[in-house]
Formats: sequence, structure tokens, C-alpha cells
Amino acid sequence: MIHPDTVPALVYCDESGNIRDFADLRMAGMSHGRYVQPRCEDLIELPEGSDFFSLPQRLPVGIDPGTGEPLLLAEDHFRPGRKIQAVAAFMAPAHTSTYTAAYQSQQGADLLPLFAYTAVGWHDGRFWVAGFRSDDDPRQDHSRFSQQAIDRRTAKQLHKHPANRLVQHLGICCLSYRCPAARNYFLGRWEAPLPTSPQCNARCLGCISLQPSGSCPSTQERLQFVPTVREILDIAVPHLNRAERPVVSFGQGCEGEPLLQGDLLEASVKAIRKQTGRGTINCNTNASLPGVVERLASAGLDSMRVSLNSARQAFYEAYYRPRNYCFADVRESILCMKKAGRFVSLNYFVLPGFTDSHQETAAFMDLIEQTEPNFIQLRNLNIDPEWYLASVDSPPDQPVHSVRQWLKMIKKAFPSLRFGYYNPCLNP
Repeated sequence: MIHPDTVPALVYCDESGNIRDFADLRMAGMSHGRYVQPRCEDLIELPEGSDFFSLPQRLPVGIDPGTGEPLLLAEDHFRPGRKIQAVAAFMAPAHTSTYTAAYQSQQGADLLPLFAYTAVGWHDGRFWVAGFRSDDDPRQDHSRFSQQAIDRRTAKQLHKHPANRLVQHLGICCLSYRCPAARNYFLGRWEAPLPTSPQCNARCLGCISLQPSGSCPSTQERLQFVPTVREILDIAVPHLNRAERPVVSFGQGCEGEPLLQGDLLEASVKAIRKQTGRGTINCNTNASLPGVVERLASAGLDSMRVSLNSARQAFYEAYYRPRNYCFADVRESILCMKKAGRFVSLNYFVLPGFTDSHQETAAFMDLIEQTEPNFIQLRNLNIDPEWYLASVDSPPDQPVHSVRQWLKMIKKAFPSLRFGYYNPCLNP
């Protein structure tokens, strides 16, 4: 992995939408509101397929190379008096942030949309970001997608299944939202999505398919119907039989909680396994219903990915805002899958300064020790960082390890635990 030979320069967005670098200040990162100068080993070249965001009503903060202190850049250095905005990178999949973008919000600043905002700088003719590659699997790499092939194969499948509402829904996900999982389904490879539930029993702050009026906008529309077993089989069975390293997954960003359709999932898993033993049947879930999880494990569900923002009940429930379940149910669901000999991943949302705090680290290690998951997925928390920390009432000035040090500690304490970003195929 390539790192810069010196800390890059601060970048900002000018009034015309251009990204400019300011060599008099080094780039800074942010960790729970604290401004930090990242080390060179914390930085990688901007991954192909990443995006840039300008951050409205937020001024960039850099580091004075002489004093090491953070400094606010209030106007355009090249055109004094002109307004500027902070800049963040939204890294391509399979990459995890070590610092969020450094900025100072102006009074009354609007909420940021539901993306992750990684610190970015400029050096030696290229952009560098505070993060690392967390999974070598290329299944969602930008270079692996040909839009021409996607358009052609999607049109073919939509024409082949005009009455299958689930195929038609995934066509929208693929062509309108460019969902990587939907695109891979139509390309006939790796992991295919199986959304099933319009309803949810949580009201997550960062839900990407449903947000209340006046909040940040959702990034995609939610599924509006419950598919039939036949509609699910039309997707799952051919994909499992033909795809390379095949996975099919209930529980997607375009739906609510799949366990609320427990009867449908149980019938579908049994029906799939009557037709093929190939590949992995997975469920991405909040793990709120242990009884349903137990039934699915018995039916043949191979793996379960449990999403968590925190291993501490108060912060978990402040983010998920659960209806008729609690954090103890999540723990019990994990234990149900493990008791059945099934594979469990924890989809752990990483936010620098919160995830790597001393207290959160201790709680997370306790959860791992008590439930013995097989795999940790290092996903960035897609949310306005300041809004999240205020909403869950996370106290400032907590001691932190740094994300890279946190990961080293977890790996040392649990040497058999695997880490990555995607749901693995268990029987390729």
C-alpha cells in the first residue's frame, strides 16, 4: 500500500465548485470534534471510484506546519473575500475511514446527506485520503463495472421477467441508484440482493430508505411490496447455480427489516435448498427477533450479518430507536445462530473518535468474547458526524486509540477473527 512521503496540503472548494489546494496548511482530519494531523501511514491514494463532496456552510480546517495547531481557512486564498467550503471524499467500497473531514460548521448549517465524509488532501499531483483498504475482494471495484454491459444485461433480465416485481425493483436499484449489489446480480456474479420487507421495527437515524420530513433526505426509495417465494426463487436459484462465489442476501438498503417477513424467509430458504445446495444464503439484519433467527437457522440460512453502531446499549438504542425489541435481543440472535453452527458477521459502523474510544472498544471486545462472531465487516457510518454524536449524546473529549490502533488491538485479542467489508461466500 502506497503512502505519501509528507502530509498533504489542505484542499477546499471555491465559489465556482473547483477543488483547490492551499500549501500553507496541511490537511487535517477530525475525530469526535477534535482536529488531528494524520500521519503519512494513515493515508492512501484516493481509491478509483471515489467521489468528492463540498460541504455547504462548513469552513475547512487545516494544520499549521510550524506550530502543529489547527487553523480555520475562512476565505479563498487566491481570490480574497470569496466564500469557500470544506471538501470531503466518499471512498469507494472496501475502504474504511480513519479520520473524517476537518471543518467548522457555521451556525444553522443544514444536515449533511447520508454519506461518509473522509478527510482528503493534495500532494505530489494526487489526492490522498485518511483510510485503508479493508477487503481485497474486488466485487464492487469501479474497474469491474462496464455500464454498457450492465445496461444490456439488465434490459435482458427485465424483459425475461416482466411479471416478477422483485426483478423489476432491482432494475430500478441498478439503473437509477447504481446499487453495486443489484448491478452484480444483473451481471450474474458474486452477491445478489433479495429485498423482502417494506416494514421495519427500528427508526435508524441513518436509514437510507426512509427519513421523516425535515430530516436529511433518504438516498433511495424503499421497497413497496412483499415478494412471493416464486419471485425470490427466480432470482436466487439461477444466481446460486451459475455465479462465481455466489451469495444471495435478504436485507438491503432499499427495505426495512427482513426478519419481519420471517415466514416468507423461512419458506424461501427451504425452497432454495430443495433446488440447489450451492453458494451462501445470507441475511443482513438488525437481529431483533431471536425466535425468527432460530427458525431460519434450522431452515438452512447459512450466515447472518448483524448491523451495529455500538456495542453499548444506550448508544445502540439511541441510533436504532427500536420498536418492541432491545439490545439483549440482538445478542440472543447472535447466540442462536452460533448455537446452530452458522456463520455470523458483525457489520460494525466505523466513525473515528466514537468507534475507537476506550469505552466503546472495551464494550466491543466484551461482545466479541461473549458471542464469538466469525467475521467483522468494517463499514463506514454514513451520516453527518456532528449530528450523529449529538443525537446519541456521545460525551466529548473521550480518550481514543485511533482507528488503526483500535483494529490492531482487536486483531491481537482475537487472532482467529476475520475482517473485511463484504459478506463472504462460505462454500465457493
